[in-house]
Amino acid sequence: MFKMFKNLKKKEIIYFLISVVFIVLQVFLDLKIPDYMQEITRLVQTEGSEISAVLKEGVYMLLCAFGSLIGAVITGFCASFIGTSFEKNLRSKIFRKVESFGMEEIKDFSTSSLITRSTNDVTQVKMFIVLAIQMLIKAPIMATVAISKIANKGLEFSIITAIGVGVVLTMIILLVILVLPKFKIVQSLTDDINRITRENLTGIRVVRAYNAEEYQQGKFERTNDTLTKTHLFTQRTMAIMSPVMSTIMAALSLAIYWVGAILINEAAIPDKMTIFGNMVTFSSYAVQVIMSFIMLVLLFVIYPRASVSAKRINEVLDRIPRMKDGELEEDITDLKGEVEFKSVSFKYPDAEEYILKDISFKAKKGETVAFIGSTGSGKSTLINLIPRFYDATEGEILVDGVDVKKMKREFLNNKLGYISQKAIMFKGTIENNITMGKSLKGKPSKEDIDNSIEVSQAQEFINSLEQKLNTEVAQGGTNLSGGQKQRISIARAIARNPEIYIFDDSFSALDYKTDFALRKALKKYTKDATILIVAQRIGTIKDADKIIVLDEGKCVGMGTHKELLKNCKVYKEIANSQLSKEELEHA
Repeated sequence: MFKMFKNLKKKEIIYFLISVVFIVLQVFLDLKIPDYMQEITRLVQTEGSEISAVLKEGVYMLLCAFGSLIGAVITGFCASFIGTSFEKNLRSKIFRKVESFGMEEIKDFSTSSLITRSTNDVTQVKMFIVLAIQMLIKAPIMATVAISKIANKGLEFSIITAIGVGVVLTMIILLVILVLPKFKIVQSLTDDINRITRENLTGIRVVRAYNAEEYQQGKFERTNDTLTKTHLFTQRTMAIMSPVMSTIMAALSLAIYWVGAILINEAAIPDKMTIFGNMVTFSSYAVQVIMSFIMLVLLFVIYPRASVSAKRINEVLDRIPRMKDGELEEDITDLKGEVEFKSVSFKYPDAEEYILKDISFKAKKGETVAFIGSTGSGKSTLINLIPRFYDATEGEILVDGVDVKKMKREFLNNKLGYISQKAIMFKGTIENNITMGKSLKGKPSKEDIDNSIEVSQAQEFINSLEQKLNTEVAQGGTNLSGGQKQRISIARAIARNPEIYIFDDSFSALDYKTDFALRKALKKYTKDATILIVAQRIGTIKDADKIIVLDEGKCVGMGTHKELLKNCKVYKEIANSQLSKEELEHA
């Protein structure tokens, strides 16, 4: 938990020091009030005392109370600023850390868990810090000073107070033992709730199409019931603390007055006044001591959950990505747009079987190289090794003659135009979605945007929209069709004018007419760029300069469309299933 405090910045530390000053002032003024109360008691009991003297002490008490109030307000303001600023900075730090993660780390944590850690967990830690600033400093100081004030006021009173403190400490220890393990379960169940809700919203069409609402509801209810029962246990356990603390305070005051009455009754007449004054003073200070421990109890009520949350946040911040960033950030060869695989093999971390086995090929500048194969043959995995979503287990992947592991990720990505299998849209305008990110040339110009829209065949449907490029895209692009999203996704890559285009089965959502027109325009516009295409349809790739056929992670054929029809059994089987007899004979 305390590891979190290293995230505090200079300005927050200054506000913290200001808080400490006003907390000390507040404690000093609070503990002066019983002294004035004792003096008023003495004046009332002393013959010949003037009412003005009593009023004077009463005014001092009011001034102390008002000063303590001012100190509490300033301390609360500083604590709120520190908590809010800390929360903002910590969320940003987690977000940046997650962005540095590879796919392996993201899968280890899961998306729903990372969202919970960035929101709910950060809020829990912030709440603890705000209360800790106000109470963790105040309580020990108040307890120490109050105990020193009553140290010589009577052994009997001291024993009673010690018993009260002992009961409070016992309650705190029991609370931590009972509740801490449950809070770990609560955070894990919160992750599950987020995951199920996210899955249900993302797959709502499938859920409705298969009448699976009850099935999804059942999954949610089971997790939600478990979370509710765990929450009820923790809240009920902590709720016991409030009446127990009130009872202890009332019992303590009652015990002090009861013992004091016995002592006064048995004392000699000259000592009665002294014992009475000690009793009143002790009662006030004893309440302050118990209040100090109640403050600590409030902290300990919040601490278990905040501690679990802090641990979960630190797991993210302390996670060192397995994929190390390279150092190269400028071209060191004359090659442009060349991609080469040298005996590349790949398996997922902790997996036994290889997904790709001994893949070797070279794609030169201006060439179009396509990858085809049955489902699960490793096509998308192969293409995802180039932008380093994963690193090759064995062998080398060279871009412009340099191992991608030696390049800075930003420098490598600036060379690439990546179009994913599933078109990803972000909330904002169509133009925002096309121009997002940066490239070697900076933000795309108006001409780049217009060209990208024209080449991607998105011009017709964008111009038909009332706001055109300024049309708002809903979260996930739910107000666009699959083909429209795919064309905008392709336009996004074209607008940055990369050296290498990577199409991961990016034409599957397009009809044959649009597919043909797009490939024709793309070939003309990107004649100096290297194009790598993963495809399921032979019609999409038959004009490629080189086609690589994959089967169970191995390269079983390489050549042009005509060569593979003659020499590659796997390719011929795919062709027979997709092309007509006339098309095959023509080839």
